[in-house]
Amino acid sequence: MKQNRKVDKVVIFDCDGVMFDSKKANENFYNHILSHFGLPPMTEGQVEYVHMHTVIESLRFLFKGTPYFEDALRYREVMDYRPFIKDMVMEDGLVELLEMLRPRYGLAVATNRSDTIGEVLKTFKIDHFFDIVISSLDVKNPKPHPESLIKILNFFNLPPKDAYYVGDSPVDSQTARASRVNFIAYKRNDLDADYHIDHLMQIAKIIIDT
Repeated sequence: MKQNRKVDKVVIFDCDGVMFDSKKANENFYNHILSHFGLPPMTEGQVEYVHMHTVIESLRFLFKGTPYFEDALRYREVMDYRPFIKDMVMEDGLVELLEMLRPRYGLAVATNRSDTIGEVLKTFKIDHFFDIVISSLDVKNPKPHPESLIKILNFFNLPPKDAYYVGDSPVDSQTARASRVNFIAYKRNDLDADYHIDHLMQIAKIIIDT
């Protein structure tokens, strides 16, 4: 967390599906854990679930009905996530957008990732752009509870109307609505949102024009 800057607005990013196409990385990560316990790889529905939820919620979901849940939690704690980062793909235009917004606006991350988010941002050399990063470890109640976004609002001392959360899932939409911040749906025209975009650079026009 950096020193608080005085800004008029803040743009808050989800990680998976917004800053990065990480479905393949997540799929490989959880399939590795399942394989370690002799279980089959995830179904399509399970892949969608783990893409939106915390690691504990995901492992509970994947190991429901098996005797391995507690063991899977312990195994995950000693695993090295770094080999799976190579399977993540940064979204087109992200760096250009961050460079454009950083001088004038606050930048933050609110994700249901846990201890992996810091390594991801450092690996792709974008960690220096963000004033504050809130993971599932930084809150008592992960998304869709509004706690993560409220923490960011308090950090910048801004009202919800001056915050914009960029997400790509129903969980993100629910989180934004619960905290009353503006929601920008990325590549998901079916979500309840204040704005819908197909490219990250469209965010700059939204922030500047509002």
